[in-house]
Amino acid sequence: MTSHTSATAAIDPVKLERLAEVVVKVGLNLQQGQDLVMTAPIVALPIVRRIVEHAYKAGAGLVTPIFSDDELTLSRYRHAPDLSFDRAEGWLYEGMAKAYAGNAARLAVRGDNPMLLANEDPAKVSRANRATSTAYRPALEKITGFDINWNLIAYPTPAWAKLVFPNEPEDVAVAKLADAIFAASRVDRDDPVAAWKEHNAALSRRTAWLNGKAFHALRFRGPGTDLTVGLADGHKWNGGAEEAKNGIVCNPNIPTEEVFTTPHARRVEGYVRSTKPLSYQGTLIDEISVRFEGGRIVEANAARGADVLNKVLDTDEGARRLGEVALVPHSSPISQSGLLFYNTLFDENAACHIALGQCYATCFTDSKLTPEEVAARGGNSSLIHIDWMIGSGEIDIDGLDKDGNSEPVMRKGEWA
Repeated sequence: MTSHTSATAAIDPVKLERLAEVVVKVGLNLQQGQDLVMTAPIVALPIVRRIVEHAYKAGAGLVTPIFSDDELTLSRYRHAPDLSFDRAEGWLYEGMAKAYAGNAARLAVRGDNPMLLANEDPAKVSRANRATSTAYRPALEKITGFDINWNLIAYPTPAWAKLVFPNEPEDVAVAKLADAIFAASRVDRDDPVAAWKEHNAALSRRTAWLNGKAFHALRFRGPGTDLTVGLADGHKWNGGAEEAKNGIVCNPNIPTEEVFTTPHARRVEGYVRSTKPLSYQGTLIDEISVRFEGGRIVEANAARGADVLNKVLDTDEGARRLGEVALVPHSSPISQSGLLFYNTLFDENAACHIALGQCYATCFTDSKLTPEEVAARGGNSSLIHIDWMIGSGEIDIDGLDKDGNSEPVMRKGEWA
């Protein structure tokens, strides 16, 4: 077996350095004197160290990394008393919320083993997720409300790489996953900052067109799908670089290929089938099919992972309603890679998708709405936000006005 040290050595150091620079300059656009709160798996320490260096060079006030570890997580599930799974680190999330209220930026580095909890008790996993979601809510609201500049990236850890490339030796798998991440994140270019500027401009043109149309709803049609997604009153399409409420323009996701907005939680009708598997908390949920009535999922099935899907849908009232709809062309680089990443940050950028649960309050023409005003306009509220893919090269999408007149938006997965 290859050691993790040699697997890490398989990662191109030049591109890793570029990714760290892009995170600070493009993803976060970190400001002079601004603090940064970062979470990451301990195995991602090589990228964390580079990010911290670039952050301080950019003038960061204080960078605070918070690490997780797969073995420590498994120890809880195998040895902790039953009551442990109804608890979460509320004190930690309260501190994070306080930091964000003080204008600290937020960075999450993903790379955890997507199947880490595959063999653990699903009831305990569900209880722990609920407790964490409840405790994290004050901090999460600062992020979903786009109060601050934030960013999400990924690092090619060995456990994740072996899942994506199971037939390769560990060091080869890590190198291949690293190359895929670097390509999707546009750091395989000589000037990735300029490449992101160009990409953001293209996404901005898409959002400007959609905002100009101000569609009342979108209709998705294809194999196993005939779904009409009403759009929230006063909705706004976002994508790529956006200005947070603190006035800082950032790229929340690296990579990103999507333009997205808030659906109307009570105006979704029809049926839809997933086009890619959803990796969720150690379970692969595949061939999802659901039916909506009055905005709510009233029937849900999956060929694999159906029990986990139904537990998710029972999280709270908002879990059966939509909080996001996003458009991604089938020709996106991540789609064309042909890889299943088992990671929503990447897989959602391979296809059009919808998200169960919490909406983004920033997807309104008035970005300073109260939670009550967001709800009145159709925005959904929930402890969860889970994206799953419904787009492919066989999906057509039409924009509908209030009178039901239609206009092509996508044909066979491509912009019309």
